[in-house]
Amino acid sequence: MPIYVWKGKNSYGEKRKGEVEAPDEAAAIAHVKRMRISDPVVKEKPKDLLENIPIFQPKVTGKDVVVFTRQLSTMIDAGLPLVQCLEILSKQQDNSTFKRTLTEIQADVEAGTTFADSMRKHPKVFDNLYSNMIEAGETGGILDTILSRLALFMEKAMALKKKVKGAMTYPAICLAISILILIVILVFVIPVFEEMFSQMDKALPAPTQIVVTMSNMFKDHFIWMVLPVIAVVWIFKKVYSTEKGRLRIDQAFLIMPVVGVLIRKVAVAKFTRTLSTMLQSGVPILEALQVVAKTAGNKVIERAVFRVADSIAEGRPIAEPLEESGVFPNMVIQMINVGESVGALDTMLEKIADFYDEEVDQAVSNLTAMIEPFMMVFLGGMIGGLVVSMYLPIFQMAGGL
Repeated sequence: MPIYVWKGKNSYGEKRKGEVEAPDEAAAIAHVKRMRISDPVVKEKPKDLLENIPIFQPKVTGKDVVVFTRQLSTMIDAGLPLVQCLEILSKQQDNSTFKRTLTEIQADVEAGTTFADSMRKHPKVFDNLYSNMIEAGETGGILDTILSRLALFMEKAMALKKKVKGAMTYPAICLAISILILIVILVFVIPVFEEMFSQMDKALPAPTQIVVTMSNMFKDHFIWMVLPVIAVVWIFKKVYSTEKGRLRIDQAFLIMPVVGVLIRKVAVAKFTRTLSTMLQSGVPILEALQVVAKTAGNKVIERAVFRVADSIAEGRPIAEPLEESGVFPNMVIQMINVGESVGALDTMLEKIADFYDEEVDQAVSNLTAMIEPFMMVFLGGMIGGLVVSMYLPIFQMAGGL
């Protein structure tokens, strides 16, 4: 429905203005008059020229979806109809993209479409995991409980992602600062020394000559030095976009020292948490494994989970194909085997996820502790080497005197 802006005076003669959503101008005027606004001036709100250009629209963040899920769970638990909940929540959204999405879902639900199918029309906001769990909640009549579990799951997933990002942020910032300092020295500092050294009759020391040559090459052939870097990044993205390329690169990530251990632990935590949440919500295990595989984030883990699903479809227990995959630690396989044997697989998976969340914390701390001294040595060595190289001729001159 279109949005109308209005202005007028209330019963006390005070000026007021606002917005109202209505099917037409007459309905908007009637709504404003019911608010005891006298002689209202109502006009349709001008449309945003960039509204239909996705690149200029705000993105829906994970936090937006978590807050929406929490609020919707509370409102449905209080007995409010789903359509009314969606209407209230869409009106209070500050994010225009999310507001438009919720309005469209509300219209679909009013037209008779299921809540889960309405969400599947917006995969960029609500992924397969979300819509499948909503479908399970609708079918079982426990939508409020499912929404509460979803919110908790998303909060823990976001916390896990934040930990990993935090571990990567520090070295990325240090590396960026190092490159910036190196560029400033090569472009602005070295030429000053070079001009001063050109007045000397003696040949420059080898380290100084190397640094001067590097500076000249960087200034004169900057584009030709940047192009190979761009080409490498482009080739990497191109290869990673293919099935075989992504599999090879993800395999390499998993066997990397330190970083590979962290990636494996994050993958196990994500796999067990997601599968546990879906099983607790009543999603069939084969369907849950299909969704979990697609959200694994690593092609090796994804293939292993798909093989697990195929094996379970043949009647085998879940622990056997997990062990054959060679991806999951032995402790995880044994705990899953015990959980499956006693009929408490979802509970056991949740315990494994909690354990590996702590393991990820420890792995992140270890990684940060290893990176800090390495970056300090790298920065000190690079800058110190450049400074010493530039002062070598000065030291020689001082020695000669």
